[in-house]
Amino acid sequence: MTQVPGRTKFGSTEHLAAEAIVAYVDNELPLQPYLRAAAHLAACPECVAEVEAQRQARGVLQQSTTPSMPAYLYGTLSRIPETTPQASLDPDTQSAAHRLSGLAGFVGFRLRRR
Repeated sequence: MTQVPGRTKFGSTEHLAAEAIVAYVDNELPLQPYLRAAAHLAACPECVAEVEAQRQARGVLQQSTTPSMPAYLYGTLSRIPETTPQASLDPDTQSAAHRLSGLAGFVGFRLRRR
């Protein structure tokens, strides 16, 4: 940190980390880290701007609705088998099949909850 007349200049590693900014905005920091972040924000306009951007993003996400899924996509995903004979698949295909079957199950779960 260097002192510039009328302003404190922070080195690139002295700013709040992205995770700290998110936790600060979400009020998830324990007391001591919160106080350190607040003290830093009192002297750092760059981090204040990052906190404000995070607050705006949080607000937009809180006001957003769950995106809808086209019926054809749900139909396509629901036809993916729950299990695939793993012995006949190479490792890359096994991994992709596992991810797709998990996605189909998750999508079906989300749609049933509505």
